[in-house]
Amino acid sequence: MIRTDVPVRCRPLLLLATLGMLLAAGPALAQGKAATYEGKAERIGRGTAHTVVRTDGSGKPISIGIVFTPRVLDGLPKAAAGADPDFPYPLSMPTKGPRTVVDHVVVSWESSGHPPLHVYDVPHFDFHFYLVSRAAQMKVAFKDEKDSGDPGQQPPGELLPAGYVVPPGTAVSRMGVHAIDPSGPEFRNQPFTATLIYGYYEQKQTFIEPMASLAYLKSRPSFSAPVPRPASYTRPGAYPSSYSVRYDAARDIYEVTLEELK
Repeated sequence: MIRTDVPVRCRPLLLLATLGMLLAAGPALAQGKAATYEGKAERIGRGTAHTVVRTDGSGKPISIGIVFTPRVLDGLPKAAAGADPDFPYPLSMPTKGPRTVVDHVVVSWESSGHPPLHVYDVPHFDFHFYLVSRAAQMKVAFKDEKDSGDPGQQPPGELLPAGYVVPPGTAVSRMGVHAIDPSGPEFRNQPFTATLIYGYYEQKQTFIEPMASLAYLKSRPSFSAPVPRPASYTRPGAYPSSYSVRYDAARDIYEVTLEELK
């Protein structure tokens, strides 16, 4: 607002001063504030979990994660003998905020673990960040787990991070084939704590999957590591360069997050 009680001869100076202040504040005004967008909470165990997308001041997504309460680790189901030990919990993405490469999330509670033996055969969570729609995910089908060794399911080299392989025995219907890093500590006689897997179907990327053992989560970790990135991606977008598995004591929550999107 221009003051009308200022003498006419002084008004040009006041206008210049006001313009200078607006120009100086311009970048700060344009920058805006960082924001957090949350998806609908769903019950897992005796707690709840939901998705979260965080943006920087320009509105650009910088992380995609799953937030869950400590009670998620309690009262979890266990499969009967001979039954499927995988219990999936779908989570929707936030309805507000920017879109990301992640369409939806499925938290899979592996009550008895899964192959390979002596590696991932302990109770743990698979956190599937799906790059395809729920409908496309549900159409993923295999004759048996060995289908991952079929040439038609082996992704081209540019879609695989350096060192990752898709071995036979990792094809799972309604998921995909799983690419692992055989240099990980769990493949060198060390206890499985946390790792990151890439998923594919019909030679295309379909999910990014951090995994963490129940025992490791109960230790309330503060873990982060680089995400090995392939030379290219099936779909354009901003993909993670790191991921984390953390317990936040101040808020009494856990977060599993894909970070440093670029």
